[in-house]
Amino acid sequence: MTYLTETVALSDDELLRYARQILLDGWDIEAQLRLKSSRIVMIGAGGLGCPASETLVRAGLGQTHLIDDDEIEASNLQRQTLFLPEDIGKPKALTAAQMLERINPLISARGTVARLSEDNAYDLLEMATRKPDLLLDCTDNFATRDIINRISVRYQVPLLTASAIGMQGQLALFEPHLNTGCYYCVFGSVAVYAEAGDAEADERTCANSGVLASTTAIIGSLQANAALQYLGLTKNPLKNKLLLWDGSRMQQRLMGYRQDQHCPICAV
Repeated sequence: MTYLTETVALSDDELLRYARQILLDGWDIEAQLRLKSSRIVMIGAGGLGCPASETLVRAGLGQTHLIDDDEIEASNLQRQTLFLPEDIGKPKALTAAQMLERINPLISARGTVARLSEDNAYDLLEMATRKPDLLLDCTDNFATRDIINRISVRYQVPLLTASAIGMQGQLALFEPHLNTGCYYCVFGSVAVYAEAGDAEADERTCANSGVLASTTAIIGSLQANAALQYLGLTKNPLKNKLLLWDGSRMQQRLMGYRQDQHCPICAV
Protein backbone atom coordinates (compact mmCIF):
# COMPACT_ATOMS: atom_id res chain seq x y z
CA MET A 1 0.00 0.00 0.00
CA THR A 2 1.23 3.51 -0.84
CA TYR A 3 -0.16 7.00 -0.50
CA LEU A 4 0.14 8.67 -3.91
CA THR A 5 -0.33 12.25 -5.04
CA GLU A 6 0.60 13.18 -8.61
CA THR A 7 4.06 11.58 -9.07
CA VAL A 8 5.12 11.43 -5.40
CA ALA A 9 4.18 8.55 -3.12
CA LEU A 10 4.77 7.39 0.43
CA SER A 11 5.54 3.71 0.77
CA ASP A 12 4.45 1.52 3.67
CA ASP A 13 7.94 1.84 5.13
CA GLU A 14 7.75 5.62 4.97
CA LEU A 15 4.27 5.74 6.47
CA LEU A 16 5.52 3.62 9.37
CA ARG A 17 8.75 5.56 9.89
CA TYR A 18 7.08 8.99 9.83
CA ALA A 19 3.85 7.96 11.59
CA ARG A 20 4.37 10.07 14.73
CA GLN A 21 5.09 13.10 12.59
CA ILE A 22 2.07 12.64 10.35
CA LEU A 23 -0.17 12.44 13.45
CA LEU A 24 0.70 16.02 14.39
CA ASP A 25 -1.96 18.70 14.09
CA GLY A 26 -0.91 20.84 11.15
CA TRP A 27 1.43 18.22 9.70
CA ASP A 28 -0.24 15.63 7.53
CA ILE A 29 0.37 13.38 4.54
CA GLU A 30 0.53 16.37 2.22
CA ALA A 31 3.25 18.00 4.34
CA GLN A 32 5.22 14.76 4.40
CA LEU A 33 4.94 14.45 0.62
CA ARG A 34 6.15 18.02 0.17
CA LEU A 35 9.13 17.25 2.39
CA LYS A 36 9.90 14.09 0.43
CA SER A 37 9.80 16.10 -2.82
CA SER A 38 12.18 18.77 -1.50
CA ARG A 39 15.83 19.20 -2.35
CA ILE A 40 18.20 21.24 -0.20
CA VAL A 41 21.82 22.24 -0.51
CA MET A 42 23.66 22.60 2.79
CA ILE A 43 26.93 24.50 2.82
CA GLY A 44 28.98 23.29 5.75
CA ALA A 45 28.93 19.78 7.25
CA GLY A 46 30.29 20.67 10.67
CA GLY A 47 28.85 21.70 14.02
CA LEU A 48 25.60 23.08 12.58
CA GLY A 49 25.39 20.95 9.46
CA CYS A 50 25.53 17.67 11.37
CA PRO A 51 22.51 18.15 13.68
CA ALA A 52 20.51 20.09 11.09
CA SER A 53 20.96 17.52 8.32
CA GLU A 54 20.41 14.55 10.65
CA THR A 55 17.11 15.94 11.92
CA LEU A 56 15.91 16.73 8.40
CA VAL A 57 16.87 13.30 7.09
CA ARG A 58 15.23 11.51 10.01
CA ALA A 59 12.09 13.54 9.31
CA GLY A 60 12.00 12.43 5.67
CA LEU A 61 13.65 15.15 3.59
CA GLY A 62 13.95 13.74 0.08
CA GLN A 63 17.32 14.99 -1.20
CA THR A 64 20.23 16.48 0.73
CA HIS A 65 23.38 17.78 -0.90
CA LEU A 66 26.25 18.66 1.46
CA ILE A 67 29.08 20.91 0.28
CA ASP A 68 32.24 21.20 2.39
CA ASP A 69 35.94 21.18 1.55
CA ASP A 70 37.18 20.34 5.04
CA GLU A 71 38.43 17.12 6.63
CA ILE A 72 37.42 15.69 10.00
CA GLU A 73 39.71 16.51 12.91
CA ALA A 74 39.79 15.20 16.47
CA SER A 75 38.54 18.55 17.80
CA ASN A 76 35.40 18.22 15.65
CA LEU A 77 34.14 15.15 17.51
CA GLN A 78 33.03 17.24 20.51
CA ARG A 79 30.04 18.61 18.56
CA GLN A 80 29.92 17.23 14.99
CA THR A 81 27.56 14.37 15.67
CA LEU A 82 27.76 12.46 12.38
CA PHE A 83 31.45 11.60 12.84
CA LEU A 84 33.31 8.93 14.81
CA PRO A 85 36.99 8.71 15.88
CA GLU A 86 37.78 6.40 12.98
CA ASP A 87 36.58 9.11 10.57
CA ILE A 88 39.42 11.50 11.40
CA GLY A 89 41.13 12.60 8.20
CA LYS A 90 38.16 11.81 5.95
CA PRO A 91 36.22 14.47 3.96
CA LYS A 92 33.34 15.85 6.02
CA ALA A 93 30.87 16.12 3.15
CA LEU A 94 31.29 12.54 1.93
CA THR A 95 31.39 11.02 5.40
CA ALA A 96 28.32 12.93 6.57
CA ALA A 97 26.35 11.96 3.44
CA GLN A 98 27.19 8.29 3.94
CA MET A 99 26.10 8.43 7.57
CA LEU A 100 22.83 10.16 6.67
CA GLU A 101 21.94 7.38 4.24
CA ARG A 102 22.73 4.80 6.93
CA ILE A 103 20.43 6.66 9.34
CA ASN A 104 17.59 6.75 6.81
CA PRO A 105 17.94 4.53 3.71
CA LEU A 106 14.66 5.96 2.38
CA ILE A 107 16.25 9.31 1.47
CA SER A 108 19.04 10.46 -0.82
CA ALA A 109 22.12 12.23 0.52
CA ARG A 110 25.36 13.05 -1.22
CA GLY A 111 28.43 15.11 -0.53
CA THR A 112 30.69 17.27 -2.62
CA VAL A 113 34.21 18.14 -1.49
CA ALA A 114 34.45 21.75 -2.65
CA ARG A 115 34.35 25.34 -1.50
CA LEU A 116 31.28 27.15 -2.81
CA SER A 117 32.01 30.38 -4.66
CA GLU A 118 30.16 32.73 -6.97
CA ASP A 119 32.09 31.21 -9.88
CA ASN A 120 31.13 27.57 -9.28
CA ALA A 121 27.71 28.06 -7.66
CA TYR A 122 25.64 27.46 -10.80
CA ASP A 123 27.22 24.06 -11.37
CA LEU A 124 27.43 22.96 -7.71
CA LEU A 125 23.80 23.89 -7.07
CA GLU A 126 22.79 22.10 -10.30
CA MET A 127 20.78 25.11 -11.38
CA ALA A 128 20.44 23.85 -14.94
CA THR A 129 18.46 20.84 -13.68
CA ARG A 130 16.40 22.27 -10.83
CA LYS A 131 16.91 25.02 -8.31
CA PRO A 132 17.23 23.84 -4.71
CA ASP A 133 14.14 24.46 -2.62
CA LEU A 134 16.32 25.85 0.16
CA LEU A 135 19.94 26.76 0.86
CA LEU A 136 21.17 26.11 4.39
CA ASP A 137 24.15 28.14 5.49
CA CYS A 138 25.97 26.14 8.18
CA THR A 139 29.33 27.87 7.85
CA ASP A 140 31.32 29.68 10.50
CA ASN A 141 32.61 32.94 9.00
CA PHE A 142 31.19 36.18 7.62
CA ALA A 143 33.06 36.12 4.32
CA THR A 144 31.56 32.76 3.30
CA ARG A 145 28.09 33.79 4.48
CA ASP A 146 28.33 36.92 2.37
CA ILE A 147 29.12 34.80 -0.71
CA ILE A 148 26.22 32.42 0.03
CA ASN A 149 23.89 35.40 0.42
CA ARG A 150 24.93 36.79 -2.96
CA ILE A 151 24.30 33.40 -4.54
CA SER A 152 20.87 33.21 -2.88
CA VAL A 153 19.86 36.60 -4.24
CA ARG A 154 21.35 36.06 -7.70
CA TYR A 155 19.52 32.76 -8.25
CA GLN A 156 16.46 33.61 -6.12
CA VAL A 157 16.86 30.62 -3.80
CA PRO A 158 15.59 30.96 -0.19
CA LEU A 159 18.40 31.02 2.36
CA LEU A 160 18.22 29.68 5.92
CA THR A 161 21.34 30.94 7.66
CA ALA A 162 22.53 30.01 11.13
CA SER A 163 25.55 30.80 13.28
CA ALA A 164 26.77 29.47 16.61
CA ILE A 165 29.71 30.48 18.75
CA GLY A 166 30.41 30.20 22.45
CA MET A 167 26.97 29.91 24.04
CA GLN A 168 25.13 32.09 21.53
CA GLY A 169 23.44 31.56 18.20
CA GLN A 170 21.45 33.31 15.48
CA LEU A 171 18.99 32.19 12.83
CA ALA A 172 17.20 33.84 9.89
CA LEU A 173 15.31 32.68 6.78
CA PHE A 174 15.54 35.03 3.80
CA GLU A 175 13.23 34.83 0.79
CA PRO A 176 14.84 36.90 -1.99
CA HIS A 177 11.91 36.49 -4.38
CA LEU A 178 9.71 38.45 -1.93
CA ASN A 179 12.13 41.41 -1.72
CA THR A 180 11.92 41.41 2.08
CA GLY A 181 15.64 41.73 2.74
CA CYS A 182 18.78 39.59 2.80
CA TYR A 183 21.72 38.74 5.02
CA TYR A 184 23.46 41.93 3.91
CA CYS A 185 20.48 44.04 5.00
CA VAL A 186 20.83 42.70 8.56
CA PHE A 187 24.62 42.42 8.87
CA GLY A 188 25.64 45.00 6.28
CA SER A 189 28.50 46.65 8.14
CA VAL A 190 30.11 43.32 9.04
CA ALA A 191 29.64 42.01 5.53
CA VAL A 192 31.28 45.11 4.10
CA TYR A 193 34.36 44.65 6.28
CA ALA A 194 34.56 40.96 5.47
CA GLU A 195 34.25 41.70 1.76
CA ALA A 196 37.06 44.25 2.05
CA GLY A 197 39.30 41.68 3.72
CA ASP A 198 39.20 43.14 7.23
CA ALA A 199 40.61 40.35 9.41
CA GLU A 200 38.88 41.59 12.56
CA ALA A 201 35.46 41.26 10.94
CA ASP A 202 36.01 37.59 10.26
CA GLU A 203 38.21 36.41 13.10
CA ARG A 204 35.66 34.89 15.52
CA THR A 205 35.14 31.25 14.63
CA CYS A 206 34.70 28.10 16.67
CA ALA A 207 38.34 27.27 15.99
CA ASN A 208 39.67 30.36 17.72
CA SER A 209 36.87 31.41 20.07
CA GLY A 210 35.36 28.11 21.21
CA VAL A 211 31.83 26.75 21.25
CA LEU A 212 29.85 24.65 23.70
CA ALA A 213 28.68 21.33 22.26
CA SER A 214 25.07 22.10 23.18
CA THR A 215 25.14 25.42 21.30
CA THR A 216 25.60 23.87 17.86
CA ALA A 217 23.14 21.09 18.71
CA ILE A 218 20.43 23.58 19.69
CA ILE A 219 20.97 26.04 16.84
CA GLY A 220 21.24 23.20 14.32
CA SER A 221 17.96 21.78 15.61
CA LEU A 222 16.30 25.20 15.41
CA GLN A 223 17.57 25.50 11.85
CA ALA A 224 16.05 22.11 11.02
CA ASN A 225 12.77 23.15 12.66
CA ALA A 226 12.54 26.23 10.46
CA ALA A 227 13.44 24.18 7.38
CA LEU A 228 10.77 21.57 8.11
CA GLN A 229 8.08 24.23 8.39
CA TYR A 230 9.25 25.99 5.25
CA LEU A 231 9.52 22.84 3.13
CA GLY A 232 6.62 20.84 4.54
CA LEU A 233 4.15 23.60 5.40
CA THR A 234 5.32 26.34 2.97
CA LYS A 235 5.56 28.63 5.98
CA ASN A 236 8.39 30.92 7.03
CA PRO A 237 8.31 30.99 10.86
CA LEU A 238 11.04 33.65 10.82
CA LYS A 239 9.51 36.04 8.30
CA ASN A 240 11.42 39.32 8.70
CA LYS A 241 12.75 38.10 12.05
CA LEU A 242 16.25 37.37 13.33
CA LEU A 243 16.26 34.80 16.12
CA LEU A 244 18.84 35.43 18.84
CA TRP A 245 19.60 32.65 21.32
CA ASP A 246 21.67 33.07 24.50
CA GLY A 247 22.53 29.78 26.18
CA SER A 248 24.22 31.36 29.19
CA ARG A 249 20.94 33.01 30.20
CA MET A 250 18.65 30.42 28.61
CA GLN A 251 16.94 33.23 26.72
CA GLN A 252 15.66 33.56 23.18
CA ARG A 253 14.28 36.63 21.45
CA LEU A 254 13.25 37.81 17.99
CA MET A 255 14.45 41.02 16.38
CA GLY A 256 12.61 42.46 13.40
CA TYR A 257 14.31 43.66 10.22
CA ARG A 258 13.29 44.97 6.82
CA GLN A 259 14.92 45.36 3.47
CA ASP A 260 17.55 48.06 3.19
CA GLN A 261 16.39 50.06 0.19
CA HIS A 262 20.04 50.87 -0.55
CA CYS A 263 21.32 47.31 -0.12
CA PRO A 264 23.91 46.67 -2.86
CA ILE A 265 22.94 42.98 -2.98
CA CYS A 266 19.14 42.68 -3.00
CA ALA A 267 17.86 46.20 -3.70
CA VAL A 268 19.55 46.73 -7.05
